[in-house]
Amino acid sequence: MDSMTYQNKPVSDDYVIRLHGDLRDMDPVAWNTLLQMQAGPTPFMRYEYLAALHESASAVAQTGWQPQYVSVYQGDALIAACALYLKAHSYGEYVFDWAWADAYERHGLAYYPKLLGAVPFTPVPGTRLLARDAAARVLLLKAIEQWAKSEQLSSAHLLFIDDADREAAQTAGWMLRTGVQFHWHNRRPQPYADFFDFLASLQHNKRKKINQERRHVADAGVSFTALQGAAIEVADWDFFYRCYTLTYRAHGSTPYLTRDFFHRMAATLPQHWLLFTAWRAGQRIAVSLIGIDSEHGHAFGRYWGATEHVNCLHFEACYYQPLIWCIANGFTRFEGGAQGEHKMARGLLPVATSSAHWLAHPQFAHAVADFLTREGQGVAAYIDELNDRHPFKNSGGSHNDDDNHHVALT
Repeated sequence: MDSMTYQNKPVSDDYVIRLHGDLRDMDPVAWNTLLQMQAGPTPFMRYEYLAALHESASAVAQTGWQPQYVSVYQGDALIAACALYLKAHSYGEYVFDWAWADAYERHGLAYYPKLLGAVPFTPVPGTRLLARDAAARVLLLKAIEQWAKSEQLSSAHLLFIDDADREAAQTAGWMLRTGVQFHWHNRRPQPYADFFDFLASLQHNKRKKINQERRHVADAGVSFTALQGAAIEVADWDFFYRCYTLTYRAHGSTPYLTRDFFHRMAATLPQHWLLFTAWRAGQRIAVSLIGIDSEHGHAFGRYWGATEHVNCLHFEACYYQPLIWCIANGFTRFEGGAQGEHKMARGLLPVATSSAHWLAHPQFAHAVADFLTREGQGVAAYIDELNDRHPFKNSGGSHNDDDNHHVALT
């Protein structure tokens, strides 16, 4: 769909809402400036990251992700914006609504295309409704809902939202859904001195298990190097991508991201990447790629792969090496990615994530609302159960109640 402009006079006479079928219609500086005003900015919402997804043919209409950005202008000033996609499927989202789509189909209704506000293939919580203030955020949400209605879409969804987005969605009457991820938090107020200090905060059996896993890797003759930013050269990216594709192949699937996407990341956002490489006998055998936000002290586990099997190498590459680096560099949080209760044994604790959903069909909306109420109660009980068996010696260390919920549970 081409970009379009319309006025919404009942709310205000001095703003314009625009729909953009191409991100290049928008000013990169204005987008990134608005992003930095948010409570939960991440590198994955930067203009450069989103542009690379589209220009590399990773997230485009041909792969089921048709970009359809919404912006709100007051005069010449961008006051709100959201990355939206018309989705022809539910792959690459990590918030599962396949059962909803199946129910629509069984009743002879079309669930796709649906409208999705998310970062493609990136389950990192953060701000989705970029807005100058709360009023602009509500206005943006109303514009999304109005557009979904005008296009007779089945539904609209916002995934991995922050507290401000959640509050706006709740006010607007959208349905809320809670999920669980596992994140590591540095100790406060006194950060860990080193990885051994972190290990000392764990229960004996967890510490023993980690030491055993690390010994397997060391005894196999594996060592690691870490490259950051511009120090990651083309050959490093090439080897990473080879490993990345091997991981997907092992699961019988196709990679979401093209090699060109990572070429663009190296060119436009090198400061946000950290690459760990595993070596044995002078040869590279595995990698893990970590996203980093040095300004906020946050790291994000993203992708890994290996050319050969070494017992426990995945844990070393994806958890222990990143945690060693985070502690040494004073980072406060490491997000382990989607799902994975096994991460708790390695010091990553459960946090609640949130998404918001609007369904056009009243009966389906009512049924989904009932389901989400029951599901939310189950998730809250699950998080409580997980916290009761946290891996730390006591309530100190990283086990801090303020850190265990990304969003408030309702």
